Amino acid sequence: MDEELKKAVAVFRYGVIADFVGGVTFPRGEKRKQMREKCARKWQIPGSNRSRIGISTLKEWITRYTASGNRLESLYPSEREDKGRSRAVDEDTAAGIIALRKEMPNVTLPVLLRSARERKIILPGTKLAHSTLYRFLTARGLMDQPALPPKDRRKFEAEKPNDLWQSDVMHGPMVAVDGKQRKTYLTAFIDDHSRLIPYAEFFLSERLDSFLDALRMALLTRGLPRKLYVDNGPAFRSTHLEHICASLGIVLIHSKPYVPEGRGKIERFFRTVRMQFLPITKSSTLIGLNAALSEWLRGYHERPHGSTGETPLRRFTRGLACVRPAPTDLSDHFRKEVKRTVAKDRTFTIQGRIYEAPVDLVSKQVRLLYHEHDPARVEVLWEGKTYGFASVLDVNVNCRIKRENGVTGIDPGDAPGKYKGGNLFGMNDTEENA
Repeated sequence: MDEELKKAVAVFRYGVIADFVGGVTFPRGEKRKQMREKCARKWQIPGSNRSRIGISTLKEWITRYTASGNRLESLYPSEREDKGRSRAVDEDTAAGIIALRKEMPNVTLPVLLRSARERKIILPGTKLAHSTLYRFLTARGLMDQPALPPKDRRKFEAEKPNDLWQSDVMHGPMVAVDGKQRKTYLTAFIDDHSRLIPYAEFFLSERLDSFLDALRMALLTRGLPRKLYVDNGPAFRSTHLEHICASLGIVLIHSKPYVPEGRGKIERFFRTVRMQFLPITKSSTLIGLNAALSEWLRGYHERPHGSTGETPLRRFTRGLACVRPAPTDLSDHFRKEVKRTVAKDRTFTIQGRIYEAPVDLVSKQVRLLYHEHDPARVEVLWEGKTYGFASVLDVNVNCRIKRENGVTGIDPGDAPGKYKGGNLFGMNDTEENA
């Protein structure tokens, strides 16, 4: 299993157990109830065709995560001890089980397993767990699926500030940019408990880089939320965003496609922007538009909200004791990660720029962490160890560096011809004067 898949599995596992870690307390019986609910759900598990999770598995993940001091790497999958050996049911047994299931479509798995043993479909001494039989039948569409419960459309509200943020992007007005009219997009976050807006800004695109800029400013301004509820769009489905949230201890939740009801609070805020802010805004530039928005938000935070009866700022600040501040190294969590193999001349390339790596890393595949806006700072890591920041290649400086043989710049062994005591081109004085 490669590093990217292990990371995806770890992020998924953190999303499942996030409700049970971080010092969260539950009323009596509530924790086990929530665990059973998670185990009853069907999941899309990275790198697996399974769709269910057992309570014992949940407990194992929670134990590993807390015992490691809340490190995401503790949730990386372990290598199989039986790697290379098949765990599938043999063909004769599989055919017998399929025929028996079609004959007895409504019996429970224990009854089906007992009947298979009695009929010698499963030979004596053969071990076949209920979970294995369940996965086998499910993969072939031979398990009855329980009817889905009716959808719960009740209103909800987070208990404390920063328990849950909702975020989305709204299409904004046109502004002048370099003599041309450009469309704007408003990226905003709303605290579910207080209705306070941690951050909002108009951008010229709705791409991931714009959303990440707004998210970083929101975290710096109002601290870290426990959960972030976003749309199902391509930008929000980024593995880069998932890893950022997981590394900061934030659960990233995606709403179902074409079901915006769960993000009702941010949609209601956008409606307020359209009705109260945009009609009175006269600015025709992006800078002016955002300056006007910041001024309008100050008034919004001081006005009582129609749903809570309190001002968003007062309701938020009353629960400041439970707000997690952003870490001092917040920007490091937003760095992009790529992999490169260091060439024999110690170089690697990112976005057309050539860098030099330590000589110990020649021919090795390294992880590189960097910000697109700061290409001069690229951190090099290999096997979990950092090798500092790579330097941008300067061929003129390299030309003046002495090699181990004492020659500056060009290695005689690399020059055309042989070096026989004449000049660097392999000619002696006679040949040169001829």
